[in-house]
Amino acid sequence: MNNVTLNNGVQMPILGFGVFQIPDDETQAAVEAALAAGYRHLDTAASYGNEAAVGAAIKASGLAREELFITTKLWIQHAPTGSVQDDTRRAFENSLNRLGLDYLDLYLIHQPLGDYYSEWRAMQEINKEGLARAIGVSNFHPDRLVDLIDHNEIVPAVNQIETHPFHQRAADQALMREHGVQIESWGPFAEGKNNLFTDPVLRAIAGAHGKSVAQVVLRWLIQREIVVIPKSVRPDRMAENLDVFNFELTEDQTSQIATLDTGASLFFDHRDPAMVSWLGARRYN
Repeated sequence: MNNVTLNNGVQMPILGFGVFQIPDDETQAAVEAALAAGYRHLDTAASYGNEAAVGAAIKASGLAREELFITTKLWIQHAPTGSVQDDTRRAFENSLNRLGLDYLDLYLIHQPLGDYYSEWRAMQEINKEGLARAIGVSNFHPDRLVDLIDHNEIVPAVNQIETHPFHQRAADQALMREHGVQIESWGPFAEGKNNLFTDPVLRAIAGAHGKSVAQVVLRWLIQREIVVIPKSVRPDRMAENLDVFNFELTEDQTSQIATLDTGASLFFDHRDPAMVSWLGARRYN
């Protein structure tokens, strides 16, 4: 497995296993299968409702903790009469307890909403205490990311954002690289939207390499030095998604993929007022 080096020296596997939208009662089996297939990087979140199942799979695997890279995420904290920093600490401890771990490898602010500056101050302390080896953010557009960087002590190690052939985020990645922030892709297959798996450009490239469209997409992201966390509940697909380090896309092929970029989200816009209100009304932790 190839690693990327985060801005604090922590090594992060470039390919991991995500559990978003895997039902809680199916998560343990899926994660156990992923670990058996060779994944060592797992990505979950408090809002996914399956942290405990991920933790149970880790325990059942018998793998040494230091072999694993575990990420979870902080949901928007609500403390109108209290302290968001205290709530952040409690949310972190709740996630750690559900996972059955003593520390995290990466802890992310899940949404750029609410008082995320107070959340970040609490996370900086958690990082300094060694309870989270690295801290970062998710779904931050460039303006909010730069503002957070400019007014805090620790630069986020990672920004996990929607990144796939139809929303390629090249400018975002360039800005992150300038500031020392690692880009990580969620939704690498766009959940099949825009007929990704039958797209003629991707199918032709896949045929040229004797690979699947999914493998081409993952290889394309990895060649761009983007961390990626594909999800599957099928062991054969899990193994297939790991088998992407034995071929390389040509410059012409990457140029062809570049033509697929629409420059827009296929899911939702974090700057849409209705979406901001909908996300902010959800409660977790």
